[in-house]
Amino acid sequence: MAAPENHHILSVLVENRAGVLTRVAGLFARRGFNIHSLAVAPTDDERFSRITMVVNTESVPIEQMVNQLDKLVNVIEIGELAPGEAVSRELLLVTVQANPDIRGQVIELVGVFEGRIVNVGHDSIMVSLEGAPAKLDDFENLLRPYGIVAIQRTGCVALQRIPSEVEAVPTPIRAVS
Repeated sequence: MAAPENHHILSVLVENRAGVLTRVAGLFARRGFNIHSLAVAPTDDERFSRITMVVNTESVPIEQMVNQLDKLVNVIEIGELAPGEAVSRELLLVTVQANPDIRGQVIELVGVFEGRIVNVGHDSIMVSLEGAPAKLDDFENLLRPYGIVAIQRTGCVALQRIPSEVEAVPTPIRAVS
C-alpha cells in the first residue's frame, strides 16, 4: 500500500537542544496540523538533530506547515522529501501467535519479507522487519490472520537520495547559514 497522496515527508534539521522537539510538536498541535509519524535523532554533528515527520496535508497545505516551522528559532533547515527522490525506512517489531502447527508458515512469511526472528515463545514469535513503509504495511496485513499479539512501528525516517553526477543537488526549502 503506497502512502496516501496527502502524506508528505518533511526533514527538519534543528539545533540539538532541550525543548526543541516540544516546540515543534507544540506548534503543530496549536495549529491543528496532523503528524502521521515523527522520528528524531542526533546527526553526525552533535550540535544538530534531524526530525523526520510524515504530515497529513488533507486540511492544511504543506507550504503553511513549512512557513510555521520556518518561524521557530532552533530550526536550521527544512526540506520536503518527494517519494521518488528519497529513501525512507521504518522498523517494525511484532509478536504474532505461532503455535507449533502454524509456526512454519509464519517463519516462511518472515523469510519472504527478509525479516528476523528476534524472540521465540511456546505459542508466539517476535519478528523484526526493516524496510519501506509500504513493505511493512504489506507484512502486517499478511500477519493479521495469524493473530497479532503486540506491534510497534518506529515511524518513517528518510534522507534525500544521493544525486547522480548529471543531476543538480536539490536545495532545501529553507536554510540558515
